[in-house]
Amino acid sequence: MEVTAREIADYVHGEVVGDENVKVSSVAKIESGKPGTLCFLANPKYEHYLYTCQASIVLINNSFEPKQPVSATLVKVENAYEAIASLLDMLNEMKTKRGCGRMKSILNWYHAAFSSRVGRGTYVGHFTHIGRKAKVGRRCYIYPQVYIGDGVEIGDNVILYPGVKIYKGCKIGDNCILHANVVIGSDGFGFAPTADGSYKKIPQTGIVIIEENCEIGANTVIDRATMGTTVIGKGVKLDNLIQVAHNVVIGENTVIAAQTGIAGTTQIGKNCMIGGQVGFAGHLTIADKTNIAAQSGVMGSIKEEGKNWMGYPAIELRNYLKSYAIFKNSYKR
Repeated sequence: MEVTAREIADYVHGEVVGDENVKVSSVAKIESGKPGTLCFLANPKYEHYLYTCQASIVLINNSFEPKQPVSATLVKVENAYEAIASLLDMLNEMKTKRGCGRMKSILNWYHAAFSSRVGRGTYVGHFTHIGRKAKVGRRCYIYPQVYIGDGVEIGDNVILYPGVKIYKGCKIGDNCILHANVVIGSDGFGFAPTADGSYKKIPQTGIVIIEENCEIGANTVIDRATMGTTVIGKGVKLDNLIQVAHNVVIGENTVIAAQTGIAGTTQIGKNCMIGGQVGFAGHLTIADKTNIAAQSGVMGSIKEEGKNWMGYPAIELRNYLKSYAIFKNSYKR
C-alpha cells in the first residue's frame, strides 16, 4: 500500500516541507533509507544520515533545522518518535486485518468449551484451546497454539501470539499484547522445608491480573499469587525473558528490560524504569519514578521517589560513581 506525504502529515498532524505528493510503501531506518521508504529523525546523533539518506519522506521534530540541503520531503511534527510509532501501529493493524481476513476463509481447528464465550470480530487460530467459562473479548487476535484456561477473562483488542499460556482464572485487560510463549499464572515458587530436609509444595491458590494497555515480551513468566493476586498495572511494558514471582505488584506505566527477576511479594511503584538483568529480593517496596541501571541487585526497599540506583548491592547513582572512581584509581596503582 502506498501513501503520500500529505496523507502522512494529515494522520500525524504534521507540516509538509517539499513534495506533498511523493509516495512511500515501506519504512526504514534513516541510515538505510531508499527511494519509496519513510524514515524518521529523533536522535541528534543520527543527523548526518539525513543529508545522505535516499528515503522519499523523513519525519522530523518541529524544532529541528537542517544544516545542509535535504533531498527528501520532510514532515515536521511535534514529536517524531511518537509520530513514527503511531504510523507503525496503523500499518501493523492494517496487516493484521488483512491476515485475519484471509484466515477466516480457512476452517479453524481449535477447541472452545461449550460454556466459553468469544467476542464478536475475534479471530482464533488453529490448535488453540479455550477452557470452560472462559471469556474472550471483541476484536481480539489469538494466534495458533494458544492455551486459555478455565475461567480466564480476556478483554477487547487483545493480541496473543503463538504459544501463549494463560492458566486458570487469570485476567487480561483491554488492548494488551502478549508475545510468543508468555506464561501467565504458573505456580509461584513456594516450598516449605520439612524436618527431613525435603521441601513440601505450598499450594498456589491466587491469580494474575494484567490491567489494560500492557505489553509482555516473549518467554516472560508471571506467577500466580500464593493467595490473592499478582498484579501488573495499567500501561506496564515488560521485555523478553522476565520472571515475575508470586504476589508481586508492578505499578502503572513502569517499564522493565530483559532478563530481570523479581522475587515474591515485592511491590514496584508507578513510572519506574528498570534496566536489563536487574535482580530484586523479595518483600521489597520500590518508590514511584525509580530508575535502576542494568545488572543492579536491589537488596532493600527504596522509599524516596525519583532516585537513580546502580550496582550490586544497588546504591544511589551518585554514590556508586564516587565509589567506582575510587575502585578504578586503586586498580591503576
